[in-house]
Amino acid sequence: MKVLISNDDGITASGIFSAKKAVEDLCETVVVAPETQQSGIGHALTLYEPLRVNERILNDGTIGYGVTGTPTDAVTIGLFKILDEKPDLMISGINTGYNIGRSELTTSGTVGAALEAASFNIPTIAISQEVIRDDIKFENGDVGVDFSFAEKMLHKLAKIVLKKGMPEGADLLNVNVPANPVNDKFEVVKLGYRMYEPIIEQRHDPRFRPYYWIGGKPYESDEKGSDGYELRVERKTTITPLKIDLTGDLKKLKEYLEI
Repeated sequence: MKVLISNDDGITASGIFSAKKAVEDLCETVVVAPETQQSGIGHALTLYEPLRVNERILNDGTIGYGVTGTPTDAVTIGLFKILDEKPDLMISGINTGYNIGRSELTTSGTVGAALEAASFNIPTIAISQEVIRDDIKFENGDVGVDFSFAEKMLHKLAKIVLKKGMPEGADLLNVNVPANPVNDKFEVVKLGYRMYEPIIEQRHDPRFRPYYWIGGKPYESDEKGSDGYELRVERKTTITPLKIDLTGDLKKLKEYLEI
Protein backbone atom coordinates (compact mmCIF):
# COMPACT_ATOMS: atom_id res chain seq x y z
CA MET A 1 0.00 0.00 0.00
CA LYS A 2 1.03 3.59 -0.58
CA VAL A 3 0.35 6.93 1.16
CA LEU A 4 0.77 10.45 -0.20
CA ILE A 5 1.82 12.95 2.47
CA SER A 6 1.57 16.72 2.09
CA ASN A 7 1.01 19.82 4.23
CA ASP A 8 0.83 23.60 4.16
CA ASP A 9 3.89 24.26 6.35
CA GLY A 10 6.39 23.34 3.65
CA ILE A 11 8.58 20.39 2.68
CA THR A 12 11.13 21.15 5.43
CA ALA A 13 8.57 21.33 8.26
CA SER A 14 9.18 19.00 11.18
CA GLY A 15 5.49 18.02 11.27
CA ILE A 16 5.51 16.45 7.81
CA PHE A 17 8.51 14.31 8.72
CA SER A 18 6.64 13.19 11.84
CA ALA A 19 3.68 12.20 9.66
CA LYS A 20 6.02 10.12 7.53
CA LYS A 21 7.50 8.41 10.59
CA ALA A 22 4.03 7.68 11.94
CA VAL A 23 2.97 5.51 8.99
CA GLU A 24 6.10 4.24 7.28
CA ASP A 25 5.75 0.83 8.94
CA LEU A 26 2.22 0.55 7.47
CA CYS A 27 2.86 1.43 3.83
CA GLU A 28 5.17 3.06 1.34
CA THR A 29 5.33 6.83 1.83
CA VAL A 30 5.65 9.57 -0.81
CA VAL A 31 6.12 13.15 0.41
CA VAL A 32 5.07 15.98 -1.91
CA ALA A 33 4.61 19.39 -0.31
CA PRO A 34 4.98 23.12 -0.96
CA GLU A 35 8.52 24.46 -0.97
CA THR A 36 7.60 27.17 1.52
CA GLN A 37 5.11 28.03 4.26
CA GLN A 38 1.59 28.29 2.82
CA SER A 39 -0.63 28.55 5.90
CA GLY A 40 -4.00 30.22 5.38
CA ILE A 41 -4.05 29.75 1.62
CA GLY A 42 -6.97 27.32 1.69
CA HIS A 43 -7.76 25.35 -1.46
CA ALA A 44 -6.02 27.76 -3.84
CA LEU A 45 -4.67 26.48 -7.15
CA THR A 46 -1.91 28.19 -9.16
CA LEU A 47 -3.15 28.94 -12.68
CA TYR A 48 -1.10 31.94 -13.85
CA GLU A 49 2.47 30.89 -13.03
CA PRO A 50 4.54 27.82 -13.89
CA LEU A 51 5.29 25.32 -11.15
CA ARG A 52 8.58 23.57 -10.48
CA VAL A 53 9.26 20.38 -8.56
CA ASN A 54 12.53 20.02 -6.65
CA GLU A 55 13.85 16.87 -5.02
CA ARG A 56 14.59 17.41 -1.34
CA ILE A 57 16.53 15.25 1.11
CA LEU A 58 14.37 14.60 4.17
CA ASN A 59 15.66 14.17 7.72
CA ASP A 60 16.00 10.41 7.31
CA GLY A 61 17.91 10.69 4.03
CA THR A 62 14.98 9.76 1.80
CA ILE A 63 13.70 11.85 -1.09
CA GLY A 64 10.73 14.20 -0.92
CA TYR A 65 9.40 16.61 -3.53
CA GLY A 66 9.03 20.35 -3.01
CA VAL A 67 6.53 22.15 -5.24
CA THR A 68 6.77 25.90 -5.86
CA GLY A 69 3.07 26.44 -5.28
CA THR A 70 0.18 25.85 -2.93
CA PRO A 71 -0.76 22.72 -0.96
CA THR A 72 -3.40 21.96 -3.60
CA ASP A 73 -0.75 22.29 -6.31
CA ALA A 74 1.48 19.86 -4.43
CA VAL A 75 -1.27 17.26 -4.06
CA THR A 76 -2.30 17.61 -7.70
CA ILE A 77 1.26 17.13 -8.94
CA GLY A 78 1.79 14.30 -6.50
CA LEU A 79 -1.29 12.46 -7.71
CA PHE A 80 -0.92 13.02 -11.44
CA LYS A 81 2.83 13.34 -12.12
CA ILE A 82 4.85 11.73 -9.33
CA LEU A 83 2.71 8.75 -8.36
CA ASP A 84 1.91 6.16 -11.00
CA GLU A 85 -1.33 5.07 -9.32
CA LYS A 86 -3.88 6.37 -6.83
CA PRO A 87 -2.59 6.07 -3.24
CA ASP A 88 -4.44 4.06 -0.62
CA LEU A 89 -4.32 7.00 1.80
CA MET A 90 -3.53 10.70 1.80
CA ILE A 91 -2.30 12.52 4.92
CA SER A 92 -2.11 16.31 5.25
CA GLY A 93 0.02 17.43 8.20
CA ILE A 94 1.05 17.18 10.91
CA ASN A 95 0.25 20.89 10.97
CA THR A 96 1.83 23.27 13.48
CA GLY A 97 -1.25 24.72 15.17
CA TYR A 98 -4.82 23.47 15.26
CA ASN A 99 -7.39 23.66 12.45
CA ILE A 100 -10.84 23.86 14.00
CA GLY A 101 -14.19 25.56 13.50
CA ARG A 102 -16.57 25.99 10.58
CA SER A 103 -15.31 29.41 9.63
CA GLU A 104 -11.59 28.67 9.53
CA LEU A 105 -11.44 25.28 7.82
CA THR A 106 -11.99 26.82 4.38
CA THR A 107 -8.89 28.99 4.84
CA SER A 108 -6.67 26.17 6.09
CA GLY A 109 -4.04 25.02 3.64
CA THR A 110 -3.84 21.75 5.57
CA VAL A 111 -7.52 21.07 4.97
CA GLY A 112 -7.23 22.45 1.41
CA ALA A 113 -4.64 19.80 0.53
CA ALA A 114 -6.83 17.13 2.14
CA LEU A 115 -9.91 18.27 0.23
CA GLU A 116 -8.06 17.96 -3.07
CA ALA A 117 -7.15 14.34 -2.41
CA ALA A 118 -10.60 13.51 -1.01
CA SER A 119 -12.24 14.91 -4.15
CA PHE A 120 -10.71 11.97 -6.02
CA ASN A 121 -12.21 9.46 -3.57
CA ILE A 122 -8.92 8.89 -1.78
CA PRO A 123 -9.24 8.12 1.96
CA THR A 124 -7.84 11.25 3.59
CA ILE A 125 -6.73 12.45 7.02
CA ALA A 126 -5.96 16.07 7.89
CA ILE A 127 -4.10 16.26 11.20
CA SER A 128 -2.95 19.26 13.23
CA GLN A 129 -1.38 19.80 16.63
CA GLU A 130 -2.10 22.62 19.04
CA VAL A 131 0.95 24.69 19.98
CA ILE A 132 1.39 27.02 22.93
CA ARG A 133 3.41 29.67 21.08
CA ASP A 134 1.53 31.45 18.29
CA ASP A 135 4.74 32.85 16.79
CA ILE A 136 5.87 29.44 15.47
CA LYS A 137 2.72 28.68 13.48
CA PHE A 138 4.01 30.39 10.35
CA GLU A 139 7.68 29.42 10.52
CA ASN A 140 9.51 27.39 7.87
CA GLY A 141 11.49 24.29 8.82
CA ASP A 142 11.96 22.71 12.24
CA VAL A 143 9.91 24.50 14.90
CA GLY A 144 11.06 22.48 17.91
CA VAL A 145 7.64 20.96 18.62
CA ASP A 146 7.33 17.45 20.05
CA PHE A 147 4.99 15.64 17.64
CA SER A 148 5.48 12.20 19.19
CA PHE A 149 1.96 11.94 20.64
CA ALA A 150 0.43 13.16 17.37
CA GLU A 151 2.50 10.50 15.57
CA LYS A 152 1.02 7.87 17.86
CA MET A 153 -2.55 9.01 17.19
CA LEU A 154 -1.94 9.26 13.46
CA HIS A 155 -0.50 5.75 13.35
CA LYS A 156 -3.56 4.41 15.17
CA LEU A 157 -6.02 6.15 12.85
CA ALA A 158 -4.12 5.42 9.62
CA LYS A 159 -4.08 1.73 10.50
CA ILE A 160 -7.87 1.77 10.85
CA VAL A 161 -8.44 3.73 7.63
CA LEU A 162 -6.12 1.49 5.61
CA LYS A 163 -8.04 -1.52 6.85
CA LYS A 164 -11.62 -0.22 6.69
CA GLY A 165 -11.56 2.72 4.32
CA MET A 166 -13.43 5.89 5.20
CA PRO A 167 -16.48 5.78 7.47
CA GLU A 168 -19.83 6.07 5.74
CA GLY A 169 -20.85 9.66 5.11
CA ALA A 170 -17.35 11.14 5.38
CA ASP A 171 -14.97 12.25 2.62
CA LEU A 172 -12.12 13.10 4.99
CA LEU A 173 -11.31 13.13 8.70
CA ASN A 174 -10.10 16.27 10.46
CA VAL A 175 -7.99 15.50 13.55
CA ASN A 176 -6.66 17.96 16.12
CA VAL A 177 -4.24 16.93 18.85
CA PRO A 178 -3.93 18.98 22.06
CA ALA A 179 -0.59 20.20 23.33
CA ASN A 180 -1.14 18.44 26.67
CA PRO A 181 -3.51 15.51 26.05
CA VAL A 182 -5.43 13.84 28.87
CA ASN A 183 -5.65 10.44 27.17
CA ASP A 184 -4.91 8.61 23.92
CA LYS A 185 -8.50 8.33 22.69
CA PHE A 186 -10.30 10.09 19.86
CA GLU A 187 -13.21 12.35 20.80
CA VAL A 188 -15.77 12.47 17.96
CA VAL A 189 -16.99 16.07 17.74
CA LYS A 190 -18.81 18.57 15.57
CA LEU A 191 -17.22 21.70 14.17
CA GLY A 192 -17.34 24.73 16.43
CA TYR A 193 -18.39 28.19 15.32
CA ARG A 194 -14.99 29.65 14.50
CA MET A 195 -11.35 29.63 15.58
CA TYR A 196 -10.47 33.34 15.51
CA GLU A 197 -12.25 36.67 15.83
CA PRO A 198 -10.79 38.89 13.06
CA ILE A 199 -8.60 41.84 14.03
CA ILE A 200 -7.61 44.37 11.34
CA GLU A 201 -4.58 46.46 12.26
CA GLN A 202 -4.02 49.67 10.30
CA ARG A 203 -0.52 51.10 9.94
CA HIS A 204 1.10 53.73 7.74
CA ASP A 205 4.06 53.47 5.38
CA PRO A 206 6.84 56.13 5.21
CA ARG A 207 4.66 58.14 2.79
CA PHE A 208 1.77 58.05 5.30
CA ARG A 209 -0.39 55.80 3.14
CA PRO A 210 -2.41 53.28 5.15
CA TYR A 211 -1.87 49.54 4.92
CA TYR A 212 -3.42 46.66 6.84
CA TRP A 213 -2.52 43.43 8.63
CA ILE A 214 -5.25 40.83 9.07
CA GLY A 215 -4.91 38.92 12.32
CA GLY A 216 -7.16 37.52 15.00
CA LYS A 217 -7.65 36.49 18.60
CA PRO A 218 -8.92 33.04 19.64
CA TYR A 219 -12.68 32.78 19.84
CA GLU A 220 -13.56 31.44 23.28
CA SER A 221 -17.29 30.66 23.24
CA ASP A 222 -17.35 27.23 21.56
CA GLU A 223 -19.95 24.97 23.15
CA LYS A 224 -19.28 21.64 24.80
CA GLY A 225 -19.08 18.88 22.20
CA SER A 226 -17.47 21.11 19.56
CA ASP A 227 -13.91 20.67 18.33
CA GLY A 228 -12.70 23.92 19.89
CA TYR A 229 -14.10 23.17 23.34
CA GLU A 230 -13.02 19.54 23.53
CA LEU A 231 -9.52 20.33 22.22
CA ARG A 232 -8.71 23.48 24.15
CA VAL A 233 -10.72 23.04 27.33
CA GLU A 234 -10.92 19.27 27.79
CA ARG A 235 -7.51 18.63 26.14
CA LYS A 236 -8.81 15.73 24.06
CA THR A 237 -7.76 14.62 20.59
CA THR A 238 -10.71 15.55 18.41
CA ILE A 239 -11.84 13.95 15.18
CA THR A 240 -14.54 15.33 12.88
CA PRO A 241 -15.89 13.71 9.70
CA LEU A 242 -16.06 16.23 6.85
CA LYS A 243 -17.96 16.14 3.57
CA ILE A 244 -17.07 17.90 0.34
CA ASP A 245 -20.72 18.24 -0.71
CA LEU A 246 -21.81 21.69 0.48
CA THR A 247 -25.32 21.36 -0.95
CA GLY A 248 -27.97 22.73 1.40
CA ASP A 249 -31.63 21.76 1.79
CA LEU A 250 -33.11 21.66 -1.74
CA LYS A 251 -36.67 21.23 -0.46
CA LYS A 252 -36.41 24.30 1.75
CA LEU A 253 -35.09 26.36 -1.14
CA LYS A 254 -37.97 25.29 -3.38
CA GLU A 255 -40.41 26.26 -0.65
CA TYR A 256 -38.63 29.58 -0.24
CA LEU A 257 -38.89 30.27 -3.98
CA GLU A 258 -42.43 28.88 -4.02
CA ILE A 259 -41.57 26.44 -6.80
